[in-house]
Amino acid sequence: MLPAGRPVRIVLADDHTLFRQGIAEILAVAGGFEVVGEAHRGDETCRVTAEARPDVVLLDVEMPGPGVREVLARLVRMTPRPQVVVLTVHDDIALARELLGLGAGAYLVKGSTRQELLSAIRSVTVERRSGHVVLSLSQQSLVSGPRPLEVLSVREREVLALAGQALSNSQIARRLAIAEGTVKRHLRNIYGKLGAVSRMDAVNKALAASLIVPPPTGEDGSSGGRISDV
Repeated sequence: MLPAGRPVRIVLADDHTLFRQGIAEILAVAGGFEVVGEAHRGDETCRVTAEARPDVVLLDVEMPGPGVREVLARLVRMTPRPQVVVLTVHDDIALARELLGLGAGAYLVKGSTRQELLSAIRSVTVERRSGHVVLSLSQQSLVSGPRPLEVLSVREREVLALAGQALSNSQIARRLAIAEGTVKRHLRNIYGKLGAVSRMDAVNKALAASLIVPPPTGEDGSSGGRISDV
């Protein structure tokens, strides 16, 4: 957990200068983030990270020098250990599983939105002790992969499945015999893990990844209600 009021310290590692500048601008506008170093090679990434001691490294998959697997292995052995968010053009669920298994905290394709990027950074920073991951791939890759990545806990999938049935937070709480505040906390965690910006977005992404089953439909083909974000 970061000290209260301190910005998230970030190293940008990508061999494209314009891309690094674009990410830096997004972080500056969002607030609460500080770019403390930049690198355009794999070996430089390790050196800059060791010197800057950031909270998060945004790591490109393809840079000159050591490959991403070697760089990632070095980063996760550092003390203090930074969280690593992989940013790549490769919409590849097998590669995502591999890099997440090697210690990356999140895997984002470069077609992700700025909201997904910010959500990923915040999630791996806040949840750095829990081993949670954030995955942002196209629906086609998620559906066509050999099996969906299990990024949600059993309880989170229960909450999201009920949200997909258009139940309110209070209704979900009663159904699962938990506090309404706990439902809200689960939903916040779900949004972070899936890179979702709303309840409907989270439900759609979870359905695409086969993490939850479609809600039952009524005789008129509707799900029985309108999904809200409360």
